[in-house]
Amino acid sequence: MKGVLLVNLGTPDSPSTSDVRKYLRQFLSDPRVIDINPLARFLLVNFIIAPFRAPKSAKLYKEVWTEKGSPLLVYSQSLAHLVQQQLGKKYHVELAMRYQQPSIDQALLKLKHCTDITILPLFPQYSSACNTSVGENVMSIISKWQIIPSIKFINSFYDDAQFLNAWIQVAKQFELSHFDHILFSFHGLPQRQLVKADDANHCLQTKNCCDTITEKNKFCYSANCHATAHTIAARLGIAKSNYTICYQSRLGRDPWVQPYTDQVLKQMAAEGKKNLLVFAPAFVADCLETIHEIGTEYDELFKEHGGQKVTLVPSLNDSPAWVDAVCNLITEPKHELSL
Repeated sequence: MKGVLLVNLGTPDSPSTSDVRKYLRQFLSDPRVIDINPLARFLLVNFIIAPFRAPKSAKLYKEVWTEKGSPLLVYSQSLAHLVQQQLGKKYHVELAMRYQQPSIDQALLKLKHCTDITILPLFPQYSSACNTSVGENVMSIISKWQIIPSIKFINSFYDDAQFLNAWIQVAKQFELSHFDHILFSFHGLPQRQLVKADDANHCLQTKNCCDTITEKNKFCYSANCHATAHTIAARLGIAKSNYTICYQSRLGRDPWVQPYTDQVLKQMAAEGKKNLLVFAPAFVADCLETIHEIGTEYDELFKEHGGQKVTLVPSLNDSPAWVDAVCNLITEPKHELSL
């Protein structure tokens, strides 16, 4: 029996303030996420961010919560179910969240009978904060087992042909010529995390250091994002002058990867753009950051500055092309690491 563990980021158990606070504390206490002095991180998370951010975030979660629960969890569960169906009885597929439930340790326990386990973090573009955090957590659990199976870790899939094709299929529902400009909005990261991951002294040394993938930046999150956006745009016939790559969801005052999506929106409105289409290719399942931040918050911001409409391209969720892509990543992985 071959084991498969699909891992997404996580979501609160409910949109209550207490559950959101619990989620934020676990998520932001990860040293891979907030990579500062441990004492400073503890104080920042437990006495500033979680207490003050939780009530506000809880209200937002209530707006996106469905009858079945958190959209991210619902779509991820459906994806795991469909992947299991497609792979068949030779595989045992489990879903886990890096933070909260279902937990990685609970999911791995169900896979303990497998002779080899493939770990697929559902984060297309590599980052230490997401992909490496999952790998470390998995290995800390499995290292305590008496019998350790063969572990294969899919490091990233930002350039996987079927992953990209899944985005092309989702985009087909839109007439691109009806939009004045297109944004590819990725989740942001602090610039310091990009520099830490750079062993070639390449990061932020030139203006367009992320625009093309090379041996020096192939593990750079921003370079991965650019590669994903450029390929999707090329496949859809979008000229470079008609799209912008930007980054959302920044936290704190330190510089993050730029340009920032909210500032790009203001710029687009100032230039007279009225209708924008936004892809969010770092998110494979719709969640708070896509449904509310882009679909509601950015739409309102754009209108405030003279625009008319921000339209969100839905995430891959449990679409057939995405299910096919995940199955292919598992059976024929290109970015596989043996741990």
